[in-house]
Amino acid sequence: MTTVSTVVLTLNEERNIAECLDTLTWSDEMLVLDSFSEDDTERLARDMGAEVRGRQFDDYAAQRNAGLSLASGEWVFFVDADERVTAELADEVRNVIESESLDGWWVPRKNYIFGKWIRHAGWFPDYQLRLLRRDKARYDEGRPVHELVVLDGEAGFLHNPLIHFNYSTVKEFAKKQNRYMDLEVRMLRESGVRAKPWNLILQPLRQFRWRYITLRGYRDGWRGLLLSSLLGYYEIVRYWRLWRPQDA
Repeated sequence: MTTVSTVVLTLNEERNIAECLDTLTWSDEMLVLDSFSEDDTERLARDMGAEVRGRQFDDYAAQRNAGLSLASGEWVFFVDADERVTAELADEVRNVIESESLDGWWVPRKNYIFGKWIRHAGWFPDYQLRLLRRDKARYDEGRPVHELVVLDGEAGFLHNPLIHFNYSTVKEFAKKQNRYMDLEVRMLRESGVRAKPWNLILQPLRQFRWRYITLRGYRDGWRGLLLSSLLGYYEIVRYWRLWRPQDA
C-alpha cells in the first residue's frame, strides 16, 4: 500500500493541535515540525501519537522543505494546525494516491472566518497544492511566504475540502497579517518591486474592488465587507513598509 505522511507545522498551537491530529490518524505517519513552541503544543502532539521534530523557523518555504525531507511516506499531505481533514477527504486522498498517476493534488478549503463559512471574495474554493509525491516536489525558497510548490509532474484537483478555522476575530487577523508582513516586504524588495506614492492609494482601492465587487464579497454580508476592507488596509501597510527607507 502506498504510504502517506501528514505534516503539520506548528508554533504555540496548543489550542488547535489535538483536534487537528485527531483528524489525521488515518495517515501512516503524523509528523509535527515545531518551531520550539513555548506552550503545550509538543506534549499534546506526542500524546496524540505524532512524531515531533524541532526546527527553528526562518520562513514558510524552508520549513515546508524541511517537512518534506523529514517525512517517511511516499506522499506528504501538509495540513495546518487550524485545519481539519474530514473522513470524506481522507478517503479521497487514499483513493487518488493508489489509483492515479499524478504527482500532486490541489485541495479546496472551506474558510470559516469570524464564525461563518466565507464563500466569496476569493475565499472559496481557495485551492492549495498540499498533497505531494515527496520525491517530486519542493518549495521555491525565493517565495518565503505564500509558498510556491515546484512540482516535477502534473497535479490534479480533489473534490472534498479541508476545513479551515481561519480568523475568528479582527485581532487574530491583524496578528497573522503582521506576521506575514516582514516576509512579504522582503520578497517584494528582493524581486525588484519599489513602492511609488500612488501605490498607497491605488493598491488598496484595487484590492478592495477586486475582493468586494469582482469576487462578490458583498454576498457574504458584513463579513465580506470587513474582510475586503481589511485586505485593502493591509495593502497600504505593505506599500508603506516597502516605501519607508528605514525598512530597507
